[in-house]
Amino acid sequence: MLRDLSQSPGTQPARAALSNAAGRFDLAREVECDGWGMPEVKPANTSVRDEWARSLITYNKSPDLPFDRSINPYRGCEHGCIYCFARPSHAYLGLSPGLDFETRLIARPNAPDLLAQELSARRYRVAPLAIGTNTDGYQPIERDRGIMRGCLEVLREFNHPVAIVTKGALIERDLDILAPMAAKGLVRVGVSITTLDSDLSRRMEPRVPTPARRLATIARLTGAGVPVRIMCSPVVPGLTDHELEALLAAGAEAGADAASWIMLRLPREVSDLWQEWLAHHYPDRADKVMARLREMHGGRNYDPQWGRRMRGEGRYAELIVQRFNMACKRLGLQETSPALRCDLFARPAQTGDQLTLF
Repeated sequence: MLRDLSQSPGTQPARAALSNAAGRFDLAREVECDGWGMPEVKPANTSVRDEWARSLITYNKSPDLPFDRSINPYRGCEHGCIYCFARPSHAYLGLSPGLDFETRLIARPNAPDLLAQELSARRYRVAPLAIGTNTDGYQPIERDRGIMRGCLEVLREFNHPVAIVTKGALIERDLDILAPMAAKGLVRVGVSITTLDSDLSRRMEPRVPTPARRLATIARLTGAGVPVRIMCSPVVPGLTDHELEALLAAGAEAGADAASWIMLRLPREVSDLWQEWLAHHYPDRADKVMARLREMHGGRNYDPQWGRRMRGEGRYAELIVQRFNMACKRLGLQETSPALRCDLFARPAQTGDQLTLF
């Protein structure tokens, strides 16, 4: 795959991707010098366009996931985590999983209305809904757009259980919704922290709140009665794996009652983007990191098979499991959380509905 040569490593402040290669459904792009000099590289500013979706809830049958349905208020993510497994989804839009994923975002302003419509359908059967499993509902543009909050207001109205995954401190804004829902057993939050090293975090996930700020978010949520899981995701062999116990301890101290972990995943275009980033920022560790990953995936950079893609196989993967289990036991962190309540779900009365006698 050809890189967009107009984007050379290190030219974009506060962005993780070092290139903007065409997606797998697009024509390859290459910039060549015509003798008049290379075109000026401008900062990759964030742009947002609206998409009026026709449906919102996405269903899955993955045996690797603890939920069967999810929603995404946004496509693309300004947090810009270089390792994000959702990057390849931007190729379906004719955009690059590289810089485009971080800078050319799609908002779904009709998401709350669609959600209310789909939950009101007679055929709908309640089960916990996941948000933030593809792109983060609390990425920076949510501060102005408020689509995530609108979806939460709908879920509150329906007493619908929800599990939220985020790296964004903006979730604290919605405690007025989340705390009452948590008191009813309707919500759990997972806060993802990859490293405690602020310098590494800034390079790897450039527009995410600092690790210390995310720990403060855990404390704020749990202090308001919202149960929180610390997610050590992804574990990067040779780069962040030595921090596993420290991450779990920090999460427990902040108030988390559960924990989980996922090994670094490199599906499709993510593999090239990750290796380019790794060679630029940590050339002395690049070979070691990739060797460990290939060791866990039968010589490949990534194995997409169910049951193996999240954790890998082999001695190194088993060692991470053992370390994680021992630390969780010592810290009192659960791996399996209590089930969210589904028995409170009720469709609110609509204009024109038949009223009950009593």
